[in-house]
Amino acid sequence: MKNSNIVHQYFKKELEEVTILVQVDPNEYKGMELLIFPDGTVEKTKRHFDEEIFDDLAEDGFEPGSPLEFNLYLKGIGKGA
Repeated sequence: MKNSNIVHQYFKKELEEVTILVQVDPNEYKGMELLIFPDGTVEKTKRHFDEEIFDDLAEDGFEPGSPLEFNLYLKGIGKGA
């Protein structure tokens, strides 16, 4: 039975050329990655992760992110979108 009460976890990494936002379903290790470019362009990619995703994100310099920020960009109403 699929659990509809999933509490996603969000992560963010800012680089000069792009901001990366990641949403992770910690139960099924799947989610979405958003790439936000300085011109406001947003690229969305569905992802499948493994059990090491949280260690990998920390190692790559990701910080905890905001669900609100992620969802505003996902809906196309984030800053500059």
